[in-house]
This record gives sequence, structure tokens and C-alpha cells, in this order.
Amino acid sequence: MGRITSRRRVVRVAPDGTRTRVDTLAVEEPLEVRLGGDVLNVTMRTPGNDFDLVAGWLVAEGLVREQSDLVSASYCAGLDEDGRQTYNVVEVTLAEGVGGRVNRPARSTWTSSACGVCGASSLDAVRVASPYDVAADDVEVDAGLLSSLPDRLRGFQSVFEQTGGLHAAGLFDATGDLLCVREDVGRHNAVDKVVGWALREGRLPLRGHVLQVSGRASFELVQKAVVAGIPVLSAVSAPSSLAAELAEETGLTLAGFVRGGSFNLYSHAGRVRSPAGR
Repeated sequence: MGRITSRRRVVRVAPDGTRTRVDTLAVEEPLEVRLGGDVLNVTMRTPGNDFDLVAGWLVAEGLVREQSDLVSASYCAGLDEDGRQTYNVVEVTLAEGVGGRVNRPARSTWTSSACGVCGASSLDAVRVASPYDVAADDVEVDAGLLSSLPDRLRGFQSVFEQTGGLHAAGLFDATGDLLCVREDVGRHNAVDKVVGWALREGRLPLRGHVLQVSGRASFELVQKAVVAGIPVLSAVSAPSSLAAELAEETGLTLAGFVRGGSFNLYSHAGRVRSPAGR
């Protein structure tokens, strides 16, 4: 597999002077996704769990919906200047009949690690209809449990502890059991890796689950949750206005500023059981 972290000599500047030290950085490299030899997407990501990333991206784009839709994913030949395999090109094979979904309005094939929809020609081009009715999910989550998820997720962010430079996404069930955690330089990539894991494990739709993310909640993260059938999205930071609107429209419970034992509910607050008398 590709490298996840790298070491670099830096100059540390502090009030008491400067000194040279070695710092650990999160690796960022391109990943090219191909179907039948044609390029579907190029995204910047942290190497690791690449097949989960690709599977989750395919779900988010509405190209696959269940485990059997994705027949295979494999690395293509790709060598660096030293003749080593780069593991930066993945070829996918889709089930017969599934490939026709690729003809939906296309994005640009370049996606940065900062924003998964920046290549879209219009908002309509990135709207993906979910095959699941998230609004009908009657799961309930205890407020205290929801408050605890960011700290629990942080405890599993091993690469973040080394670099301080990665986002994370964690999938929890309604009782608080952590099922999957993934890290990446891109917040949308971390979510794709979680959803891709669920697809490959045959777990979609993710009814009755909570997706906890380490940063803010964007339009795209809400959409990714809804397309995967997740009814609750919890974010450490703020949501965007469009994220809150989409959550309300689709029936997703959106929590933001989940930290220090409190949080804001921006949509469908009825799924969260509040403390008695408050």
C-alpha cells in the first residue's frame, strides 16, 4: 500500500528561539478511478483503504447501490521514477446493466481533497437521488450518547495523533458501538471510505446508524449520508446553510457543534432523546 505518513525536516519557531526538527506529515496523493480503461474520477486522498474510497465514491455518485453492483476493484500498473508500484490507479468492474448509470450528468473528473463538488458544473449536476427513504427511519439516539461520539472518534484517529492533519469519519450504531472509522486529508474522502466499507460488507442501507465527522457538515456530506441511508449526521463544527436545507428536505437529523456535552440540532430533532426536564 501507499504511504500514509512521511517525515520532513522543519524549522520550529517559538518565543524562546528556533530549532530544526523532524515533523510527521499526512501523505496526499492522487487516486485515479477507471472503468473499462476510461477515467471516471481523479481525487486527492491519503493512501489507505483505497477500495473503500472508490466504492464509497461510486455510491455517492449513484453508480452502485448494493454489494453485487461492484464486481471488482483492483490496482492498475503504475510506477514512480524509481520503478515502484504507486498504487494510485484503481480499475473497477461493475455488474451488467449497472454501467448505464455512468451516463448521468457528469462532473469534472478532478476532485480536490478539500471539496468534493468543486468540479460540478451546477448544483443540479451534483444532486443524487437516494434509493432509500431516510425520513421513514424511526431510530432514536440518546442526547448523551450523541455528545460522546466526537471524543470516542478522536480516540481512534491514530494518524491524526501523529500528524494533526487528517479528517475522520466514524460509523456508530444507535447504541454507540463503533463499526468503522476512516481517516483522510479530505473530509468527503473519509466519509466515502466509511460508506464504501459498508457497501463491500453488504450493510447498505445504513438504517439506524449515526455518522460522526470530525469537521464541519457540508452539503456533500449530508448527501453522502442520505444516499447511504444514514438517518443521523453529527459534526464537530458547523453545517452550511445548504447542508441544513438538504437535511430538512430529505429527513436526515443534522447535529452540529457537537462538543463539550452540547450540540445544535438543525433538522428533524425528534430522533434525539433529550435529558429529562430540559
